[in-house]
Parts: sequence; C-alpha cells; structure tokens
Amino acid sequence: MAHLVWQDDLNTGIEEVDNQHRRIVEMINHLYDVEQKDDKEELRKVLVDLVDYTQSHFAFEETLMEEAGYRFSRAHKKVHELFIRRVEEYRMRFDAGENIVQELRDTLTRWLLSHIRNEDAAYAETVKASMNALSTDQGWLSRSLKKFFG
Repeated sequence: MAHLVWQDDLNTGIEEVDNQHRRIVEMINHLYDVEQKDDKEELRKVLVDLVDYTQSHFAFEETLMEEAGYRFSRAHKKVHELFIRRVEEYRMRFDAGENIVQELRDTLTRWLLSHIRNEDAAYAETVKASMNALSTDQGWLSRSLKKFFG
C-alpha cells in the first residue's frame, strides 16, 4: 500500500481539526516508511506516538462537540473509545512479537477516512456555528472590557 494522500473531501472546515487529521495521515504514512526499514524499535515509537496523538485528538474533538452542544457527542465519544481499545489491542499484539504493522496501517487508513467523512462531517456544522457564536460573543466581551477598562 502506498502513502495515504489528503483529499479535499476530508476537510471539516474546522482548521485545527483538519490540521490534526492531516497530522494523523502523516503519522500513518510514517508508519509505512518505518515498516520498510524493518526497525522494531522505531516502529514501537511510531505506534506509541500515533496512539497518544490520536487519543489527544479525540479528546480535543470531544471537547469541541460538548461545548457546542452536539446532540450525538456521547455516541461519537463511544466510537472513539471503541477505536482506541482496538488500537491498544494492536499495540499489545505488537509487543507480543506479532507483525501487525500492515494490518494496523490498513485498519487506521480505512477507519480514519470513513470516520472523517461520516461521523466528523456530521458534527462539523454544529461546532462551526458554536465557534462563530463564541467569536461574536468574544467581540462583545472585548468591546465591553475596553469600554470599562480602557
């Protein structure tokens, strides 16, 4: 399997989320590159980094959804939890000496693309509307603070 290429239909329109998704794509591609070298220690490092970054990304997304009042945020969080468990199983299999890298990379690729295009796309409008409302409120707050405190 060749490198994963970012496609426009993966954009959610939320800059930070899109940047994080691109970073995950880069990490999946790095996993492919390291696999070609057959360096177990570097593979372990990439796997750990990928899992850690993905968990941080999920926490970020979940916070955005909750703050925006997205009505399916609990279900979305559950999907994240199940996926993290699945990836942790891959890490345990790797630690046990099993060669799971290609299977993991294929799973990550399929899951990520589907998840962004479906579940993430579903919350994007709610989060963007919330962010726009917040920026308007911050404008009001900023004006009020300047009025009172110069």
